[in-house]
Amino acid sequence: MSHLSVAKFGGTSVANYEAMSACANIVVNDPNTRVVILSASAGVTNYLVELANGCSHDKRAEILSALKTIQFNIINQLQNPDAVTSQIEELLDQIEALAMSASLATSLALTDELISHGEMMSTLIFTQLLIEKNFPAQWVDIREIIATDSHFGKARPNDELTQQQSDNLLKPLIEEGKIIITQGFIGRDEEGKTTTLGRGGSDYSAALLAEVLHADDVLIWTDVPGIYTTDPRIVPNAQRIETISFNEAAEMATFGAKVLHPATLLPAVRSNIPVYVGSSKAPEQGGTWVTRDPQPRPTFRALALRRNQILLTLSNLNMLHAQGFLANVFSILAKYKISVDVITTSEVSIALTLDKTGSASSGADILSEDLLSELRQCSHVKVEEDLALIAIIGNNLHSQSGIAKKLFNTLSDHNIRLISCGASSNNVCTLVHNENANTIIKSLHSELFE
Repeated sequence: MSHLSVAKFGGTSVANYEAMSACANIVVNDPNTRVVILSASAGVTNYLVELANGCSHDKRAEILSALKTIQFNIINQLQNPDAVTSQIEELLDQIEALAMSASLATSLALTDELISHGEMMSTLIFTQLLIEKNFPAQWVDIREIIATDSHFGKARPNDELTQQQSDNLLKPLIEEGKIIITQGFIGRDEEGKTTTLGRGGSDYSAALLAEVLHADDVLIWTDVPGIYTTDPRIVPNAQRIETISFNEAAEMATFGAKVLHPATLLPAVRSNIPVYVGSSKAPEQGGTWVTRDPQPRPTFRALALRRNQILLTLSNLNMLHAQGFLANVFSILAKYKISVDVITTSEVSIALTLDKTGSASSGADILSEDLLSELRQCSHVKVEEDLALIAIIGNNLHSQSGIAKKLFNTLSDHNIRLISCGASSNNVCTLVHNENANTIIKSLHSELFE
């Protein structure tokens, strides 16, 4: 098989007819792109999550109308809109029925089923757009390929079964010369129920398919031309990074960079598949390649910001010189499937940062009363919110002199709630108040990159 690229287009890249047409041109003009993964059109998933959480009749009608408008604003500009109209109307009817069920009783399984419809609609429309360009596009239901467990909201793929189903269904189509158009973000469990891989999981889907197809690269097409030294919306002087390592990009993604989903890189790292990030709106501007060992490897690579963090402080005098306290805390967190980011400890307390938006597709609050009740049985619990995590990303930060001086001089005018350094050679993390985050990012960028 010749060079095979797996391309993924995000929500803003398929937001309307003009954006979809730009994506279609990228696919048509690149003979290496053989598999295309799409997110739902911009705004659609948020609407579907709102429906899945249950809402009033009037609000439900308002959202359903908005969803229909988004889809048909694209469909009505197709050469042959009738080719997909009935399929989209059927999906909209299913959304309405599921939304009515959610208004009576919500569940994670129902949420996954409901919000998967966004990707189903965008891929059907995009397939028709390519067919009208006389392109051999073949729509595929990704649930026939990606097998997962039943952890609704953040399902884990079954790699062995996914490989088997890809070999049986995808490879023959590609060998026939078809260009596969399919959905990101979703899969199916052993009982045949729809699952999702978590918000941002379309990138993960692309990397998973690239791995099972032994692709040569993954092309992530988004609304920005590559990965920058920090968010250009905060710092206009932010610079595009030409090449970056898997480790650096994973740190950036983990700590808030919106360009890549953290789990995206796992299959790519496993199989050493380069990942490219570029703009679907301006592909000629170039982008960023994420590879195993790019050169050069500067001390400071980028700054990442993640807002809406929770600081959980657990204190117990019995922790002093005791055994098993941390094991007990982490067993409780594991029971509720809570992922901890940054940790600091003292003699009698431990402080943990958690991402407030949670890990599930629904964005449900992760601090349930049951969880807090169990933690209170072994410690005094203090919860602080309205915090932001800033990560300085780089190389060999643990062995470079002068890092602390630059950091503390820049942060001297601000209240710093937590600092974590030493666990990784690729990052130094600070927890600050949300209201100060932008100012601190600007100051750090000026000091480290300008």
